[in-house]
Amino acid sequence: MTPMQLRQLLHFATFALLVSAIALVARAQAPSQMPLATPQGPVRITLDEAVQIALTHNHTLLAERTTINQNQAQEITANLRPNPVLTLDSQFIPIFSPQNLSGTYIDDVAQFDAGVSYLFERGDKRQRRLQAAKDQTAETRSTVADNERTLTNNVATQFINALLAESTLDLANSDLKGFQQTVDIGQEQYKAGDISEGDLLKIQLQLLQFQTDVSQARLARVQALTMLRQFLGYGSVPADYDVAGDLAYQAITVGKEDLQAMALRQRPDLLAAHQAVIAAKSQYDLAKANGKQDVTLTFDYDHVSASNNGSFFFNMNLPIFNRNQGEIARTNFVIDESVEQEKAASETVMSDVENAYEGLRTNNEVIQLYQNGYRDQATKSRDISKFAYEHGAASLLDFLDAERSYRAAELAYRQSLASYMMAMEQLREAVGTRTLP
Repeated sequence: MTPMQLRQLLHFATFALLVSAIALVARAQAPSQMPLATPQGPVRITLDEAVQIALTHNHTLLAERTTINQNQAQEITANLRPNPVLTLDSQFIPIFSPQNLSGTYIDDVAQFDAGVSYLFERGDKRQRRLQAAKDQTAETRSTVADNERTLTNNVATQFINALLAESTLDLANSDLKGFQQTVDIGQEQYKAGDISEGDLLKIQLQLLQFQTDVSQARLARVQALTMLRQFLGYGSVPADYDVAGDLAYQAITVGKEDLQAMALRQRPDLLAAHQAVIAAKSQYDLAKANGKQDVTLTFDYDHVSASNNGSFFFNMNLPIFNRNQGEIARTNFVIDESVEQEKAASETVMSDVENAYEGLRTNNEVIQLYQNGYRDQATKSRDISKFAYEHGAASLLDFLDAERSYRAAELAYRQSLASYMMAMEQLREAVGTRTLP
């Protein structure tokens, strides 16, 4: 090996060692330089967020909204004017005597015509068609708004079911944890000879009910969230999403008559019924306009026998038999039908508000019963029986009975809160707004 080759080998070895050292230092420092990943919990949505997600992503509602666009497209069609008609003809061409075909023959014998005709609509047909289409679009908008109202109520109701399932699961876990302590104490008492083996077995068997309650509550929570996700749009939320909020009591101070007045002003189904009357009248006006006979005016240019001429033609059907009488009569009856349906819708609104209001008032009375004493009494009875049993001053049956009574009262209270919140949502749907005084 020559001196030059030796120096090149030493340079290469030095460079390789330097690169290896840098890589080792970088790997040693990498863990301390990388930011710590923050754990991400499941997505939690509130009731208002759930409603907004459903209004944005529910596929059934999105499909219904396209009917508005369809009607707007029909407005364009209704406002179109008739197209002019171009006619061309050539007569007396010597097809079977081609030897006669010449420039002189074409100019002196053959006939050529070119005409343009246009249909003039009478009775403001185009304006009537456009107005009828616009009125139909307005009715469709209110119908879609009513579908949004129904979807909102479904989402709110299912959201409350999910809250109830969460609350029931929390209660079941809390009861299981508390009763597990009782089982542990019972085992210590049995070892100490303070209770019999039969009493210990009764306590342990009672634990099965608590464990079953937890399993059933967990299943109810999964089912409630799955049903809610269906309303929201299955792909709009992740699979591990959850609801945020609590079962809460919210008093309402407005009277039934005021709520009915609000509903009559803003219920979208009632607005749709009112707009259906307007649309029916527009169809009646259009039917009468269609009874007017249109006029067709034609201008023809004629080349005949070496002369050029112009002609005007006027064409109109004589309204002797067909004056659109049947359609005029039918649309007039449709107006009567729409008026009656509007009255029926108004009565439905009044009944819905009254039923929802009375349902809310009844649920409020039940809530007050629990909040004014029954809930506290059940808790105190359970705590007293538990303390007395643990100190030998009460029987096992008394303690288990008090425990069952407490669980039943606490679960019934939470169910009453959920029923009250659902009654509130029913009232919101009946009035037609989520903002109540």
